[in-house]
Amino acid sequence: MNISAIIKLTVSMALFGSIGFFTVHTGVPAIELVFIRCICATLFLGGMWLITGGHKTEKWDKKEILRTLLCGVFIVLNWVFLFKAFEEMSISIAISIYNLAPIFVLIFGALFLKEKMTIQALLATLTCFIGSMFIIGLNNFMSLSEFMKSGFIWALLSALFYAFTMLTSKTITKLSSYALTYIQTTVGIIILLPFVNFSLFGDLTTTNWLYILGTGFIHTGFVYYLFFDSIRSLSTILVSVLVFVDPVVAILLDMLLLDFMPSFMQTAGIVLIFGGIFYTIYVPKKKRMPRSKSEASATEPPHL
Repeated sequence: MNISAIIKLTVSMALFGSIGFFTVHTGVPAIELVFIRCICATLFLGGMWLITGGHKTEKWDKKEILRTLLCGVFIVLNWVFLFKAFEEMSISIAISIYNLAPIFVLIFGALFLKEKMTIQALLATLTCFIGSMFIIGLNNFMSLSEFMKSGFIWALLSALFYAFTMLTSKTITKLSSYALTYIQTTVGIIILLPFVNFSLFGDLTTTNWLYILGTGFIHTGFVYYLFFDSIRSLSTILVSVLVFVDPVVAILLDMLLLDFMPSFMQTAGIVLIFGGIFYTIYVPKKKRMPRSKSEASATEPPHL
């Protein structure tokens, strides 16, 4: 067992879990935050790519580059929608809905890749859907506008676009992790530049900037380095177990530092969602069909 890799992945997941706490203290909207995050990540990962000499041994393929560019669009939209969700709802609820991504991968695999949907996957999907309804509490909204402002749609879109990211990235096999992420974050800088309101940065405090740079260099650059450096030495099952460090840390920080206290129904919804995901991943192999490509990618963590 690679203890070093386990520690690196655990630390990366714990740091991922704190991104919501950092986000609410940055003082900038989602688009501006993702833009700065892309700049920081591009600098950090590009530097690591050069230092490690990976740029000299890359295997460039035109089709993979095009897929990587598309993947970059997906992951940037994933980040923007997630941070928008953080603006409208509690971190715990947003993260719980965001972690529906593995379930969406299974659904899309069945719809578009003609993968066979197992009974376990169907049960897990239904469980997660019921959980999401418990979390958002549809009976609390008297109009469509109130529902749209709840943040549920943003969190759901973030999960959907991460599922698109996972499915697309599975087709990229030749590029290194550094090259893949470097291209993605560069795409983010380019597509977000026209929409950034630079005047918003003028009134930020030193504390705001520390949180902003933290989401860029720590949660994107450093965490991606730890993540990619560790998962290649660990089994898929072990990676899947450690994935749950992320939402646990996010929910604990939300409760301890931001005074969030879920209602009984919201707690039940959170349990149902993670129970459904856990069931999808950990049903004993004897009871499961052979893992399809979409099921394999579903066990990958929705890293931020």
